[in-house]
Amino acid sequence: METHAPVRPSYDPELADLLADSPLPTTVTADMIEFLRANPFGPTLYDLLAARALSHREVAIPVAGGTMVASVFAPTTRPVTSVIYHLHGGGMIIGNRFTGLDHVLDWALEHGAVVISPEYRLAPEFPAPTPVEDAYAGFVWAAENSAELGAGPDRILLIGTSAGGGLAAGVTLLARERSGPVAKAQMLLSPMLDDRDETVSSRQYTQTGSWSRESNDTGWHALLGDRRKTDAVDPASAPARATDLSDLPPAFIDVGSAEVFRDEDVSYASRLWEAGVQAELHVWAGGFHIFDGAAPFAALSRAAVTARDSWIERTLAR
Repeated sequence: METHAPVRPSYDPELADLLADSPLPTTVTADMIEFLRANPFGPTLYDLLAARALSHREVAIPVAGGTMVASVFAPTTRPVTSVIYHLHGGGMIIGNRFTGLDHVLDWALEHGAVVISPEYRLAPEFPAPTPVEDAYAGFVWAAENSAELGAGPDRILLIGTSAGGGLAAGVTLLARERSGPVAKAQMLLSPMLDDRDETVSSRQYTQTGSWSRESNDTGWHALLGDRRKTDAVDPASAPARATDLSDLPPAFIDVGSAEVFRDEDVSYASRLWEAGVQAELHVWAGGFHIFDGAAPFAALSRAAVTARDSWIERTLAR
């Protein structure tokens, strides 16, 4: 019986070659979580600090049931004017506070920003709403300590990647609901927003890419369990479910055209515009999930980083 390849946007040729040679699994399953946590990808703290004029310290932030450690990075050669609050990716199940920090720390140096990156608790040991509540607690701490850090509470930029992008969006919803601190803006990089998995792009990228539909199932099930795809899901944990996106901070959203999150991210940007919120959207043709992290020297990755750099500069200049 003849089978047909699914109809979907192809990967950028430069990225496709890298993906084909990648040793990483196409699908992350629950039984792989422990191994992936024990063998984190990306640079170590030593690597991050080796070539950058940054200080580093750890702080303990109060959260429900205890404290959460966060790393605080500060430029040592220029004054501080802003705070970047960073939430790492990892599908809600893996990653740590150093994951994905390379470009963020470059922005710290370029723009005189303190970077706060918290070690929010992960599913399945800590299901929703713990990760987003941890993320919110860290954001409140950043606002309360912003003067000591060298900036004002109105100078905090929220940045999150993948799961961290979903958490950053959730933090803005909680802050609005609770009359909490207001972020200057939110940068959502390929954010993980919708547990329902009903979009075309979610179906297109089955058993392929750096984060497949199956991996996404693993992450959402760990976070939500039997609540997933029911009305019991809190919009702060799955922000695509929020019915009101008004009065949120300006947003930058980018995503690859060849990944699971494409359609939910485009929809979120459109709904922000509908609600009167300013948003800048980029859909990178042929990009798989977090392609810039996997292939930083690819032409598409350089274009994406340039667009982000421009938005950061314009945002922090205001």
